[in-house]
Amino acid sequence: MKSSSIIRSTLLLGATALLAGCAESGETASAQEGAMAMGPAGNAISGEGLPNPAPNETMGFGRLEAGRPAGSSAGADVDPTDGNFVTYERCGSGSAGGPGVNCDSNSTVGPIFKIDRNTGEILQNYGAGVMVTPHGIGVDADGNVWVTDFAANEAGTKGHQVHKFSPDGELLLSWGTPGQGGTGPGQFYQPTDVIVAPDGSVFVSDGHSGQGQTSQDAVDAARAEGLTSRIMHFTADGTLIEEWGQIGIDHGEFRTPHAMQFDSQGRLWIADRGNHRLEIYDQDGNYLESRYQHGRVSGIFITSGDMVYTIDSESGMFNHPNWSNGIRIGPVNQDIITGFIPPHPAGDYNGAAGEGIAVDEDGNVLAAEGPASLGFAQGSWTRHAVGGM
Repeated sequence: MKSSSIIRSTLLLGATALLAGCAESGETASAQEGAMAMGPAGNAISGEGLPNPAPNETMGFGRLEAGRPAGSSAGADVDPTDGNFVTYERCGSGSAGGPGVNCDSNSTVGPIFKIDRNTGEILQNYGAGVMVTPHGIGVDADGNVWVTDFAANEAGTKGHQVHKFSPDGELLLSWGTPGQGGTGPGQFYQPTDVIVAPDGSVFVSDGHSGQGQTSQDAVDAARAEGLTSRIMHFTADGTLIEEWGQIGIDHGEFRTPHAMQFDSQGRLWIADRGNHRLEIYDQDGNYLESRYQHGRVSGIFITSGDMVYTIDSESGMFNHPNWSNGIRIGPVNQDIITGFIPPHPAGDYNGAAGEGIAVDEDGNVLAAEGPASLGFAQGSWTRHAVGGM
């Protein structure tokens, strides 16, 4: 045991020194990514022995105006037109939806924010009165912001929709039947994320409840009830091209497709949270391969250098024993973990981490704090900055 601890410490020190050297020499995030992509140096389950490429933590980054309580989040992205973070908080709600405080009952505040990636200054805030519980968020090549609203209000007039906002925060379109979840034409049921493909078509992941189905009988009952875990592919004007998936554990099935990203090859990565894996597809819905070293993934971001950053917010003693929450980092082309950003201390070995993640061009990470981590994070967002920042 003693010798293995020495080996792990040596590996950690060597990797940390290499990354620090990159930062001190003024090299970009791609150089640091190259260092991390060389191979694993520790334990992917616990994070022990893995280098932390962004060790400088700022909790409460993008602090809200005085008197406005911080709400939970599950999504973040980078605006490709200026490099800043785009995210949201749920209008003071600490939960993931339902009755009580949400963006419908607190409809005078805008949930969507653009945050200066370096200073945390709030650059934009908008979207008041449109949503109930924002969940997924993505920025397209033109700076338009797409958001999913995965819960309905009590009146049945908002929710289960996908919204598109202009770069200036103007609501441009809304898809789905307001407040009416379902799987029929023109309907969503708990849409979790939205992402625009390079060709301008739009993918929506739909169905949040699958992660709770932990036996075949439960899966069968959920399917019979009409619950779903699917991926939907639309043209830019909202015409459905195709869809695939249902609640289940086989490839082509999901138990809560919680977030999506494209890699540089145009492959669609899906965080299949309830099945503790990343599923990779082509844009026609054909299954390609999987990754299993990233834990119980809530959020995913793939950099221009093809490094995969994932955030695990839900590993626990009974749903994913022994795994620590936190941010895992690895190369696109291998199922290995080469970096780890630890979670907030939370009184047990799992720790507490957010649900959404975005990485700027310098390798600085924004974590969007979810219901499980909000109480430990001192705000809706935490910034993890690279060495020397």
